[in-house]
Amino acid sequence: MRINDSNCAFCKIVNGQIPDYRVWESKNFVAFLDIRPIALGHVLIIPREHIDYVFDLSDIVYSELFRTGKIIAPAIHKATKCKRVGIAIEGFGMPHAHLHLVPLFHGNEMDPNRAHEVSINELGEMQKKIKNTLTSIRD
Repeated sequence: MRINDSNCAFCKIVNGQIPDYRVWESKNFVAFLDIRPIALGHVLIIPREHIDYVFDLSDIVYSELFRTGKIIAPAIHKATKCKRVGIAIEGFGMPHAHLHLVPLFHGNEMDPNRAHEVSINELGEMQKKIKNTLTSIRD
């Protein structure tokens, strides 16, 4: 397994080579806003280590990925006032394992074809809301 892939956009985000709207990070993971969200507040959680396929993650990292989702989902819920936070892994859009957390307001909203452009201002505001909410939840 490679720690890094110089052609991977997510590895570049981990290494600070591409700007991102980071809402949370730990020793093993980075969570940031999707810049083409299904709904504003859509967060991607990625392992810092470059592993293409989620089922190739070690059992420990796999479990920690989902525990991280459980930490971040309440902040998305509160920041977006959504009814639910959906979770998905499909893995075809980027060759780096990642978990999608998507704010949902009605049924049938997890369709990736719903992804759309949002402004940098909207992303920046949502980043602040989620980060502030994470801080208040954890305090």
